[in-house]
Amino acid sequence: MSNSPQAWPTPGPVRGVIFDIHSTLVDQGSAPEWLDAALAVAPHPLTPDQRRELVAFLDRIWEGARVADPGSSRDLSFEAHSRVFHELIAAGPSVDRSLANALYDVMLDCWHAYDDTVPTLRSLREAGIAICLLSNAGVPIRTVLDREGITPLIDAVVLSYEVGCVKPDHRIFRAALSALGLEAQDALMVGDNTNDDGGGASLGLRTLILPRTTGRVHGLSAVTALVLGLNA
Repeated sequence: MSNSPQAWPTPGPVRGVIFDIHSTLVDQGSAPEWLDAALAVAPHPLTPDQRRELVAFLDRIWEGARVADPGSSRDLSFEAHSRVFHELIAAGPSVDRSLANALYDVMLDCWHAYDDTVPTLRSLREAGIAICLLSNAGVPIRTVLDREGITPLIDAVVLSYEVGCVKPDHRIFRAALSALGLEAQDALMVGDNTNDDGGGASLGLRTLILPRTTGRVHGLSAVTALVLGLNA
């Protein structure tokens, strides 16, 4: 076996940025907001204790999804995503079926771009940086991108349910790079999850992990500062 080091590509200027969507560019909103939106569609009496219990459950439901569905198969189709959600709801606090359906139906209505998302994307475009969104998504997330004014500011979208694989699979990162016409050493990946969004690092894709935050600003200005600094 050869003892010579692997010939990794030398990173050059960042010519494109690949962004995760959920919890990177788009906030899922608060559990109370989500529950109130569902109750407006499907009124259901809840005692204060029941409400507190349900809010606490909804606040962590997608963490539960990572346990129930560690391979993220839910993000390969709308049907699978809906099934996993309803299985999780059924295993949690007692919820009327009409309310469970309403929670799923209004979920995306509560997803909104962080306040610094559009300014960051606009700054990157003005600097001549290509932008691709890459997401494990088993929901029609393009509707959120359109509503939040994100779609006109990006060059490509690569979604797991459309390409048939999920992060951290190398294939989905290669699909994003191909969509931008770039090699891994020419791009930067930005996400919130070290496992999923870090999957392209072994391809030579520089990766920035922004921890999840509370509030309307996510700290995305760090992306612009990093890209412009590297390209200076």
